[in-house]
Amino acid sequence: MSSAYITEYHDYKNVFELAQDERIAEIKSIYVGGSLRNPKIVEFAHKIETELGIEAFADWVQPGPEADDFWRSYSKARGWSYRQALNSHGAAQIFDFDYAHLNRCDAMVLLLPAGKSAHMELGFARGSGKPGFVGFEEEPERWDVMYKFATEIFFSQEEFIDYLKEKKNGNR
Repeated sequence: MSSAYITEYHDYKNVFELAQDERIAEIKSIYVGGSLRNPKIVEFAHKIETELGIEAFADWVQPGPEADDFWRSYSKARGWSYRQALNSHGAAQIFDFDYAHLNRCDAMVLLLPAGKSAHMELGFARGSGKPGFVGFEEEPERWDVMYKFATEIFFSQEEFIDYLKEKKNGNR
């Protein structure tokens, strides 16, 4: 790898990170992603709204922890393959609902544990240039370097709240 490439990469990264700091300071809405089976999603969304005054979108959890299982069972009872189920009207409505709110929100926070869908959503948010955060319950036993795609990672809800308070108050 040439030193010119490394210099260009670091220059780009520095400019990108400065732009991210500005975007973080201006967050008015955040998509709270995770697992349908994670009961802490609703609590976390409430905490973001009450402590930061930021809209925390988490309405996608309303169908309940078994929604994906019911969708799968329904689709199989109809004789559909996974591909057919993904192309169904119901799946399209659910996808469009989440997609619209991912686009509308200024940032995303992924609260672990979470599955593939939430990780895809985080990748979409980051690929759209939005800040994307990951909240761990504790330091993971199995490490994964690709969480470096996140704007920042946290090991408690409080740590995340404090970080955003700092950024919103201009402490970059």
